[in-house]
Amino acid sequence: MIGVYDYTVILTYLSTCSGLLGIIFTMTEVGHPYCGTLFLMISGLLDGFDGKVARTKQNRTDLEKRFGIQIDSLSDLICFGILPATIGIAQLRVNGRLPELSLTDKQIPNHMGLLVLLISIAVFYVLSALIRLAYFNSTTEERAEEAKIKGKEYFTGMPVTVAALIFPLTLVVHWFVRADLTMFYFWVLFIMSLLFIGNFKVPKPNIKQFIGIFFVGLVEFVAVIFILFFS
Repeated sequence: MIGVYDYTVILTYLSTCSGLLGIIFTMTEVGHPYCGTLFLMISGLLDGFDGKVARTKQNRTDLEKRFGIQIDSLSDLICFGILPATIGIAQLRVNGRLPELSLTDKQIPNHMGLLVLLISIAVFYVLSALIRLAYFNSTTEERAEEAKIKGKEYFTGMPVTVAALIFPLTLVVHWFVRADLTMFYFWVLFIMSLLFIGNFKVPKPNIKQFIGIFFVGLVEFVAVIFILFFS
């Protein structure tokens, strides 16, 4: 079989499975955005450690390294590109803004213009994530050279994995304030889209910052678990 199947990519594969399950559960029946959010956070957790696990293997071949870079970005597109967009669409279905439409249905909703705008934002978000990941892969050598010169690694534009923190926070606030923040969610989608393709430098987090990010994610994870199973 083609591909790489050792422990260096297992977390990436698990993250992809989590993202796909999130999409499936999110779009089942009327929609389950909080269920999708749980899988989004699981993917974020797995993605946070996949690179560290991969680098523990000594004497990785060039093929294994290139494969790891490509498979990680493809997984990120599913988990942090498509899944957050489907969570937004599911919110529209849950609150009744996105009715069941068919090609033979001649009745057009009064808010069709708004629906087109919101769906366009979701599509733009996925496209921006795709562009950002493709740019990341195509500048691997340049970034490595820059890191050697400056002694610190930088991202160009906001990393797509930030989605695993931002969108769960939006959904948690949505639940606790007991208000419909669907429109706000799509505004966040739009802003994140621009940040993905923005031409600015973001320093790669150090160990202390990574621990802080992990703690914030853990709090959000507990909140989502509470909302899903105990509310």
